[in-house]
Amino acid sequence: MANLAWKNLVYDKVRLSVTLTGIVFALVLVLIQFGLFLGFLDTTANIVAESGADLWITAPGIPHVNGATPIPEARRYKALSVAGVERAEKYNIQFVNWKLPSGAQEAVQIVGFDLNSGLGGPWNIVQGSIDDLRGEDTVMVDELYKEKLGVTNLGHVAEIQGKRARVVGFTRAIRSFTTSPYVFTSFKNSQNYTGTAVDEMFFLLVKAAPGASIAAVQKGLKATIPGVDVYTNTEMQKKTQNYWLFSTGAGVTTLMGAALGLLVGMVVVAQTIYASTVDHIREFGTLKAMGAGNSYVYKVIIQQALISAGFGYVLAIGVGYLVAKGSEAGNAAILLPPEMAVGTLILAGIMCIGASVISIRKATTIDPALVFKG
Repeated sequence: MANLAWKNLVYDKVRLSVTLTGIVFALVLVLIQFGLFLGFLDTTANIVAESGADLWITAPGIPHVNGATPIPEARRYKALSVAGVERAEKYNIQFVNWKLPSGAQEAVQIVGFDLNSGLGGPWNIVQGSIDDLRGEDTVMVDELYKEKLGVTNLGHVAEIQGKRARVVGFTRAIRSFTTSPYVFTSFKNSQNYTGTAVDEMFFLLVKAAPGASIAAVQKGLKATIPGVDVYTNTEMQKKTQNYWLFSTGAGVTTLMGAALGLLVGMVVVAQTIYASTVDHIREFGTLKAMGAGNSYVYKVIIQQALISAGFGYVLAIGVGYLVAKGSEAGNAAILLPPEMAVGTLILAGIMCIGASVISIRKATTIDPALVFKG
């Protein structure tokens, strides 16, 4: 039966090519739209996801990680007194101005972190190291923003808020959703660049002791430290993602684009598979004239749909991978994780089978005498 379905498909190669083109177009559309959506979610909260912290202590009611207000340093000593707390490190994220070689200003986000623990520090470092940030007025930026910031090489000297900043390292693919690049430096340097008071910081990043319950430590911190909010790393990540997703036009647009991509993809596949089945209507008439029952016709049509889905999926994944690879050099990342590849395969099968079911009635109600007509 599978052999019959295969022969039925390849008998007319032009028709098969048209079918596969429709499927590939639909699946690539779905992959790119959902890949952009996943890239959007990743970019909005990557600084949280990669922080390495178990808990975040913040001022009350902050909307997201990029919108914090200062808290007193005294909160740190209270945090360290809570059972199960191994480390509590001061952390800054704040918008400042970076002076370009032309004299213009570009907004950036200073990220000041503890160099010894590395909590909240840069990742994907391709040049330089954390130790290089121990020097005075040293910073690290991402390769994606070199041109935007006018940085040409390691050792480049710029100004942040009128103070000297020397680039000692580069990271790769650390995007900022706000379009203001992250600039990593030591916590002490960040205070200098941002003008934060000596006894203030914007966050406390907490690392729980091995074996300690994060939920219990969170409860202890809330009970011990007045006037703060305490979030797990996952809660802070979701809080930031939800803010940018549901409170801004960009998030809603991206979500609608993903949903529209899925809808259009389903329509294209349904139309393509239906047209393919109708084009083979005389072949199904021949089967019925030879005594084949409706169940046999069902199986042939569904197998044709699955074969088409399989070939279309392989081609679509190849195209999608190339598009995602090309997006790595841009500001809008397209992510294609393994789970999405598996989900797309299942989706391809469901869409193609669903579309074939629509056309089954036409194939099973065909008059077998049609095959004998001119």
